[in-house]
Amino acid sequence: MASRLNPYLSFDGDARQALEFYKDVFGGELRLNTYGEFGQPGAENADKIMHGMLETASGFTLMGADHPPGMEYKQGNNFSVSLSGEDENELRGYWDKLSSGSSVSVPLEKQMWGDVFGMCTDRFGVSWMVNISQPQG
Repeated sequence: MASRLNPYLSFDGDARQALEFYKDVFGGELRLNTYGEFGQPGAENADKIMHGMLETASGFTLMGADHPPGMEYKQGNNFSVSLSGEDENELRGYWDKLSSGSSVSVPLEKQMWGDVFGMCTDRFGVSWMVNISQPQG
């Protein structure tokens, strides 16, 4: 899989409805995963979206999720730029440059879903997410 760059939107509890709306607008295949599916089955937010991805026939990719518990939600801070793929060297290189002099909110390390992931806000105030997937074999 080639690396991709796309918007990642955060929602205040209505990610499922929003992503289904965007599927109606753009078409394509929508995959949704809840917090409950990733180790929090009894949590208050178990049915909320931890990660959603819409891929369209036109080549558009839109990702989104419900804002994580404990993080402040306010319109204007509800999007990030996502870099993802399987090329670890390439993506770590981007991370190293983006995170230099930035505010790192999630260090680039292995996460509960199995991928290596990190989040930072660069020195210009842009929020970035980097996800390194394990090669599909």
